[in-house]
Amino acid sequence: MSKVIGIDLGTTNSCVSIMEGTQTKVLENTEGARTTPSVVAFTDNNEKLVGQPAKRQAVTNPENTIFAVKRLIGRNFEDDTVKKDIETSPFKIVNSEKGDAWIEAKGQKYSPSQISAFILQKMKETAEKYLGQEVSKAVITVPAYFNDAQRQATKDAGKIAGLEVLRIINEPTAASLAYGLDKKVNKKIAVYDLGGGTFDISILELGDGVFEVKSTNGDTFLGGEDFDNTIVNYLVDE
Repeated sequence: MSKVIGIDLGTTNSCVSIMEGTQTKVLENTEGARTTPSVVAFTDNNEKLVGQPAKRQAVTNPENTIFAVKRLIGRNFEDDTVKKDIETSPFKIVNSEKGDAWIEAKGQKYSPSQISAFILQKMKETAEKYLGQEVSKAVITVPAYFNDAQRQATKDAGKIAGLEVLRIINEPTAASLAYGLDKKVNKKIAVYDLGGGTFDISILELGDGVFEVKSTNGDTFLGGEDFDNTIVNYLVDE
């Protein structure tokens, strides 16, 4: 029977895990790291790079190195978040025929789902190498504030990557489960998520082992990358 893998498809980094007995094991990629940069690059040799190899050459190939695509997935081109991304991204963000935000690199247009699929394929390959068997099923986490379009676009990415996405679950729910908070009854829990691209808070209510997201808020441009950009801009101004 095919193993089900869990994937954290992050703005800056992604990782994949499996269940071994009652324990979760986060798997190492081919570079020996448990996290993989959520970066995809297209080179002059028509080569596609994913993860650390893509990140390494970003300085010399910025316009064809795609990162933080999670900010674009499932969004309309006219979305304020997309407009802000256009101002700060070295790669080209274009309007698709249906009005969605896509990316153009080396003359080719890609949907955010396609770029995300390349990252998910890397996660799939990492799991298959560890398990020694094909993997076809996955659970993927998304921010609690993701709307239906963003969740569907994430599912589409999984399908493109050759994965049957059994469930899309909220990141704060996954974090709460990891800390065993599902064992507590009738609790309200605040989960803060400070990531590479976003800072979110979610209020969860727990009852009978079921998590319900009562409220969520966040800033999609308040993460580690934004801290770095602010520091760089400060140094440039100085």
